[in-house]
This record gives sequence, structure tokens and C-alpha cells, in this order.
Amino acid sequence: MVDTAKPAPGDALPLLVDRGALQVMLGTPGLVVVDVGRAETYAQAHVPGAVHLDYGQIVATQPPAMGLLPSAEQLGAVLSRLGLQQTDHVVAYDDEGGGRAARFLWTLDVVGHSRSSLLDGGIQAWLEEGGPVTRTPASRIATSYPTTLHGEPVADKRYVLEHLGDATIAIVDTRTHAEYAGATKRAERIGHIPGAINFDWVNAMTDPPRNLRLRSKSELSATLVELGITPDKEVIAYCQTHHRSAHTYWVLKYLGYPRIRGYPGSWSEWGNDAGTPIE
Repeated sequence: MVDTAKPAPGDALPLLVDRGALQVMLGTPGLVVVDVGRAETYAQAHVPGAVHLDYGQIVATQPPAMGLLPSAEQLGAVLSRLGLQQTDHVVAYDDEGGGRAARFLWTLDVVGHSRSSLLDGGIQAWLEEGGPVTRTPASRIATSYPTTLHGEPVADKRYVLEHLGDATIAIVDTRTHAEYAGATKRAERIGHIPGAINFDWVNAMTDPPRNLRLRSKSELSATLVELGITPDKEVIAYCQTHHRSAHTYWVLKYLGYPRIRGYPGSWSEWGNDAGTPIE
């Protein structure tokens, strides 16, 4: 008798998953697919079995600072509503190139849930490559997910201030060059964190003809190293609200960078605080 049982997701799925690899795993026990795209996109078409997560549920705000890390209690409630268990393998995707999905995966790192993957190209690539879709909303039985926040993936304002000028740390600004240079104003003050290296997050992706997939590992590594973002350094990524920078955080993780952090408040906090230095 041939054993047709599917392998456990964690044994079969890498950090970056393409359409074909995920499609054959759909329906496997222990696999949780999470759609972090817009509700209207999810209603039109989503991966079969994917549960929808409202992006607003995984960020907190203290205006003008946006995109902050919610409390452990709030995140625990969100993960419990998703029906998540600590042994589950999560595959996340969205409808905008991976920013929202990566913020969710960064959040999972913060709560210590390491079994996770990003769907390469999100729903765009899934649709263009003929992946099956449904309009039927999926739901899971709620759990009681134990949540503790781990500081290793997080750099708050104090941490960044304490490490300005540290040659062992690379601060990466993942906003557009116009935002970085101060030509575009999205906070009370313009500019960037002193010493920050500009790497626009979209530069990690291929052109639209490849459905917003990531560039190859060799291309990504060469680009980052050329900028001085090297694996021997601890890397702190930020943008406006740690949305775009969460994607860069995930890219660095995918490339094997051992020490990476995301700055949740990002420029919405730093650029609106008169006490922080800027360039």
C-alpha cells in the first residue's frame, strides 16, 4: 500500500514558498494560510482555506506614532481568533507585494512563533500562475494562544538612540529616496536617522512581469553588501510605520542574516520627536 499522506508543513516548506509548493500542501493538518490583504481582495478571490487577517489588528497607534507593536494580550487575542497553535506552520501573503504579510511574520517572530513562510509574489503571482481560488471565507476554531513578547526582533527608539554611530550596526531606511532625502514630508521633520543607509524596499522585488516575486538570493545579497549592509553587522530596518521595513527585515532573514531587528515606530515616531537627531 502506498503512503499518500502529506508531509508535515514544517518539513516541506522553506521560508519563501512559491505557488506550486504551497498548492500541493493545501489542506495539510498543521498548515495555516493567512491572507493579510485588503478585505475586498479577499472577498473576490483568495487561496482556498486561507483565513483573513485585518492588518489593523496587528499594529498599535499612539498618534503621531503609528505602526507600533501591540501588547502581548492584544496579539494573543488575534492569534487565538486565527485558531493558531504553537506547532502550526503559517504561510502569509497579501495583495501588495508582501509588506503586510511580512509585518505579520515579523510579529510572529516577536511572539516566538518560528514556523512560518512568505508566499512569493502574494495573490498576484498565485492568480497569474493559475493557482486555485475561492470566494468562500474560511474560518478556524479559536484557540488560546499563549503570547510572550521577545525583544530580539525589536529595536525601539531607545535602542536606536543607544546604537547611533555603532560600527557593528547597520541602520537601513527602506523608504523612497525622496523620503530619505527629505524631499517628501510625512512627519513634522524631514530627513533620516543619522548614518542610515537607504534601501527602498521595492528594490527587493522583480519587475511586475514576474508578479512581484523576490529577486534571486545572489542578486539581493550583492545589492545589500554593496550598500554596506553585510551579514556581520546587526541590521535595524525602519520606514514610516514598519510596514515596508518589515518586508526588508524578512528579506534579510531569508538571506540568512543572523542579527536583524525592526523599528516599529519608525519615522512616524522618530520624525515627530523633537528630541531625536536627524540628517
